[in-house]
Amino acid sequence: MDSRDVTAFATKLNGPWHTWALRTFMLIVLAHWAEHLVQAYQVYVLAWPMHQARGVLGQVFPWLVHSEVLHYGYALIMLAGIWVLLPGFVGRSRAWWLAALVIQFWHHIEHALLQAQVIAGRTLFGAAAPTSILQLWFPRLELHLFYNTVVFIPMVVAMYYHVYPNAVETREMRCSCSLHSNPATA
Repeated sequence: MDSRDVTAFATKLNGPWHTWALRTFMLIVLAHWAEHLVQAYQVYVLAWPMHQARGVLGQVFPWLVHSEVLHYGYALIMLAGIWVLLPGFVGRSRAWWLAALVIQFWHHIEHALLQAQVIAGRTLFGAAAPTSILQLWFPRLELHLFYNTVVFIPMVVAMYYHVYPNAVETREMRCSCSLHSNPATA
């Protein structure tokens, strides 16, 4: 696959395939949310110890959670998805989608730090377990719920403005995501 193929694929992904790509990406995002909400339910409602509260996939494949593979993989998928789909956004929706990208980049750094500690077999800050920077001050479960929330909110706002663009944004769009008529895709 050469660079022209990649460019053509990205153009389709942010043009005629944008609606499909966004829906697929949002399913992945919602599945990850479900994992965290199940984990929070396991801790706060079922009173499971944190090391046993592994969400849904972690119950079946505990090594995914303990090795940080699941969380780091999700952080990478989120970062890549937001980055790849950014060109399809214009105007106000682009500004909000870009905000989600910046926040997710930091979230990815935190997960990369955790993954590096697992791989190296050494923790930072004298911690008993792999620890991210903000985890020094905030409990891990709550911190990750916070990160996912502060990435998700600008994504939702971006999606709203993307689906309901103003007249100028509607003319600039290369996809058919708008619920208004778009002369570029008609």
